[in-house]
Formats: sequence, structure tokens, C-alpha cells
Amino acid sequence: MTTTEYLARTPQPHMPVRLLCFPFAGGGASAYARWQRELDARGASVDVLPVRLPGREGRSGEPRFTELTSLVEELDEELDEVLASPHLLYGHSMGALIAYALIRRRQERGAPLPRAALLAAYRAPHLPPPRIDSDANADADFGAGSGSGAESGADFDLAHALVALGGLPEALLGHPEWLRALLPVVRDDLALCASAGSAGGPVRVPLHLFAGADDSLVRASEVTAWRRYAARGCEVRVLPGGHFFLRTHEGWLLDEVAPLVRRYGGRRTVHAAAS
Repeated sequence: MTTTEYLARTPQPHMPVRLLCFPFAGGGASAYARWQRELDARGASVDVLPVRLPGREGRSGEPRFTELTSLVEELDEELDEVLASPHLLYGHSMGALIAYALIRRRQERGAPLPRAALLAAYRAPHLPPPRIDSDANADADFGAGSGSGAESGADFDLAHALVALGGLPEALLGHPEWLRALLPVVRDDLALCASAGSAGGPVRVPLHLFAGADDSLVRASEVTAWRRYAARGCEVRVLPGGHFFLRTHEGWLLDEVAPLVRRYGGRRTVHAAAS
């Protein structure tokens, strides 16, 4: 098995299906640290493979991507051997966009596709990008530049907005040195999301959509709008919690993910005809 810096764990060849998990903006592979154990406990036989993007956690010294196409091209190349085996993709917020773009690229070149894609907390590609508004009425667009101004007032307004959304603990507001390390990552990730534009088309894999009932950033109807991109069926689940229900209601989410893993654990790998 080819090794890659893009995976937080070494793939296990004996597992019937893999679950590659893509992070939200500013997040990393650690968001999925408990998933292997929790899915095992739910009777789902799966190899959970959190994806490690450059510029964060153990790859903090590497340059970050701010353009989606370039990232997806590299992911397609680096993960090609892993994605040749039966697999599912899960993406939360930014991760949903990355997962979708990766499927589109592999579909176009006739590469093996996932048995299903699990897309959470992100608007369908044809909708305008969301805006993160702080309590101080300053806002950060999903296209708001990369992280050169980490000490600016706008960055700290962004931090307050992330706290309000549940993406950061409030205690971090008292540690500007930590914010100076984190906020450039968030801003570069938001720039990456903005680079996607509105182009895209249906994917030939089933889509399973997850929305937070109290998500003030991405409404459930905006998540449901992904239906137009599903050429092989679509299911929608609205879960308790806000935008980061991945954190606050992890158990609820995994209770939904585990049956999907079992459902797709016995099907053959889908191969795309080049389009």
C-alpha cells in the first residue's frame, strides 16, 4: 500500500469498506479521532481514514491550498490507490465541497467512485456562499482573502463569529496567540471554498445529506438543495444541533452513519464512464 501524508491512519487491507473523512474549514483530521472506535461499537465494519490537509496539525509547516481545483488534483493523485478499494466519503462543511469536487474529478476520468457520499452542513454548489456574521455585525465572506492579517480586527470578529457558531470554545478569545495561529488557517480555507464558484453537475453515486436543525449558517433547505446533484438517489437527515453538530451531537450523527456503512459494505465498487 502506498503511503501518503494525506491520511491520518494507515489503511487496513482486511476491512470491507473505507470511510474517508474530510474536515471543515479550520479543522483537521482530529475531528474524527473517535469515529473508528465509535463505529466499531455500533457494529459497522469500516476502516475510518481521516484526511489530513496541508497547513494544520502534523502538517502545519506546509503551505495551505486556497484554490479548490489544485487541492482536488493532488488528492486525486495521492489517494488514487486508496480510492481503488470500496469506500465512502464523508465531508463536513468545507469537507463536503471537497468530497463532491473529488467525486466529480474522478467521474470525469473514469476512476473508481465511492459507494456513497455523505455530505454535511454545506450549501449546494449553485447557491451563493454563506457569510459568517459576528455579534458585532462584522462579517467574513467565504471568499475573504487568505490569512495575512491575522492580527486585524476583522480576524477577531471572525473568531467571535466562530464561537457563536460553536466552532471555537469561548475560552480561546482570551488567548490571542492561539487565534493568531488558527485564524489564518480558517481564512485560507474560506478562500478555498470561494474558489469553487457555482460550476458542477450530478454525480453518479448516492448522496446522503446531513443538516443541523439549529444551524444559523447553512439552513436545512440549502443542504437539501444538493438533491439536484444526485444521479443515483438522495436521502436527507436533519440532526439536532447547529453548524458543528459533528462535535456537539457526534453520537446522533454516528447513529446515522453506522447503518449507512453497513448498507454499503457489501456492494461492488462503482466505476464511472468518462464524461
